[in-house]
Amino acid sequence: MYILAIVLIFIVCLLMVLIVLVQNSKGGGLASSFSGNNQIMGVRRTADFLEKATWYLAGALLALCILASAFIPRSEIQRDSIISEQVQSAVDPTQVPNFPTTTDAIEAIGSDQEDDGE
Repeated sequence: MYILAIVLIFIVCLLMVLIVLVQNSKGGGLASSFSGNNQIMGVRRTADFLEKATWYLAGALLALCILASAFIPRSEIQRDSIISEQVQSAVDPTQVPNFPTTTDAIEAIGSDQEDDGE
């Protein structure tokens, strides 16, 4: 159902682009070419039709987006995110071994030299 909704969204988007490109806010554009006297629909009716088609397509796009969001495929097994896995496997900072500081290192070097001198 999700794939069908996405395909319909693309079709509606393409139709909407075409309808909007045909329109011209000043009454010109492709709609003005239908101004012949022997036409069933005049320029005004064509403009009304294009405006109504735009509104219907916009409503259809909104409805299809809501429908598609309701049918997004979700896996049955909820896997934890990578961040939560890293937080759970993190080492507790209070259990990290103490490394010697610079004064401890200097004292250790000094004691090694005294042992060598004996």
